[in-house]
Amino acid sequence: MSETQAPWSPEVFETKLREKEAYYHIHHPYQVEMAKGHLTREQIQGWVANRFYYQINIPVKDANILANCPDRDTRRLWIQRMIDHDGDQEEKGGIEAWTRLGQAVGIPREELWSLKRVLPGVRFAVDAYVHFARNASWQEAACSSLTEMFAPTIHQQRLGGWPDLYPWIDQEGLAYFRKRVSQANRDVEHGLAITLSHFRTREQQDKAVDILAFKLDILWTMLDAMWLAYMDQKPPYFNIHR
Repeated sequence: MSETQAPWSPEVFETKLREKEAYYHIHHPYQVEMAKGHLTREQIQGWVANRFYYQINIPVKDANILANCPDRDTRRLWIQRMIDHDGDQEEKGGIEAWTRLGQAVGIPREELWSLKRVLPGVRFAVDAYVHFARNASWQEAACSSLTEMFAPTIHQQRLGGWPDLYPWIDQEGLAYFRKRVSQANRDVEHGLAITLSHFRTREQQDKAVDILAFKLDILWTMLDAMWLAYMDQKPPYFNIHR
């Protein structure tokens, strides 16, 4: 029987988590082509419509974390994530901001909210993430949110590039990305504190890294489905003739 490995220090543990950035969906070919300005209107619309399904499920995921969390102080902080997306009396929230992004790329509100453009592969991946958050411990589900460590870069990339690369997109629709830069940094600070304090043994730390990898798989798989549908022009059931 091999000896139990010593746990990483908090600094090394955080580094191991951050190294997973290599698998963040900013490196997916769909995102790479987007950043180069190579996507057509249809391909941009496809991405916005499908990503909307992820956006509307973020507060559902967070509600599951809250439901499983017995710690009052954690709930007081975590609930802000739901408000950020669902909005409140003062702020309309990220889901409304994404709706405006949809309108800015030419998708009417009713069509976006109908979810009729959502690909089966995207729906399956997002539902798997919500299912994980519902059934995992709240600390494990919180750990999965740490893909936010890598998010500010991709938001800034869009803010800096889209106005020139896609001038047909109304810049008012980019408000979601501007807001999320600061929100993501705040969320990462809290999520990291939970993860570094809870996952203490080496076995637990390895599991945390695997959980983050699982979330990265979710984001990557969503784009795989979009690539097949909008790049390869092979939408679901394309080969079935009725």
